[in-house]
Amino acid sequence: MKNGSFVISLDFELMWGVRDVITKEEYGDSILGVRKSLPKVLDIFNEYEVSATFATVGLLFFESKEEFLNMIPVNKPNYKDLNLSPYSDINIMGKNETEDPYHYGMNLIELINRCNHEISTHTFSHYYCLEEGQSISEFEDDIKHAINIAKKRGIAIKSIVFPRNQSNPDYLEICKKHGILSYRGNEDSWIYKASKGNEQSLFKRFFRLADSYFNISGNHIYDYESIKKTIPFNIPSSAFLRPYNRKVSFLDSLRLRRIKKGMTLAAKNNKVFHLWWHPHNFGVNQNENLFFLRKILMHYKGLNTKYGFESITMSELTEKLLK
Repeated sequence: MKNGSFVISLDFELMWGVRDVITKEEYGDSILGVRKSLPKVLDIFNEYEVSATFATVGLLFFESKEEFLNMIPVNKPNYKDLNLSPYSDINIMGKNETEDPYHYGMNLIELINRCNHEISTHTFSHYYCLEEGQSISEFEDDIKHAINIAKKRGIAIKSIVFPRNQSNPDYLEICKKHGILSYRGNEDSWIYKASKGNEQSLFKRFFRLADSYFNISGNHIYDYESIKKTIPFNIPSSAFLRPYNRKVSFLDSLRLRRIKKGMTLAAKNNKVFHLWWHPHNFGVNQNENLFFLRKILMHYKGLNTKYGFESITMSELTEKLLK
């Protein structure tokens, strides 16, 4: 690889990704806001010629509740904490996307696909790979269902983003077995280490927040040879694009500088910088979030012109590394 790579991945989950910790009443505006903000994000990607990977929960692919009930796994995850299972939401689901925009997303998936971005998997059911009770066989059933529902829509799944970044080394062979050859790993720091939900202490969360503004854990840029060490390829995260927060907005210049510096170092040294967020992070405060994203992509265009820094999806990077 002659140039550095700029990878963007988005964890597309709507209510399925937050339902166990946040109610619809608490977070409904953010979820509904995706339907207005996502087309704007896609327009900005197009303007700056950026390709992205949308890691999408398989449950979003259904067009009706009838289709949903006919295609969900029999072998569901048996979490010790029953609140983690999304299948408890079945009783409150509407009949289709028009009636229930919180649990269906096929119209948005089609829009992403028409814009030629990668549709990746975020597992079928927003599966938590480190939580107690679930098993490797349940995970395999979940992945097979994610692949099958995407295939039904004409989409081939080639990469994965694990929910809550709970990458489980024991499950990577299952991904490889089913043709998934890359995943987004975690930053190489104790504050980002994959862990169970009950191990996410306030102490670690504070340091992750501070790390978004000040360089506490390093720049997290990656060389191609380190990514190629194992298959599926680990394309680790470099930074989480935190949504606008009015209370700390006076620090946004530091947040932007932190991201831009990592991108610049990757471009100059022919390495990989991997930025990620959730579409629902832009569901509210849309103008502020889109303005911040535009600043990042303006910087990307400058690096692209000067150093050949290349926007690339996870599967595209994987194909290049395999060659």
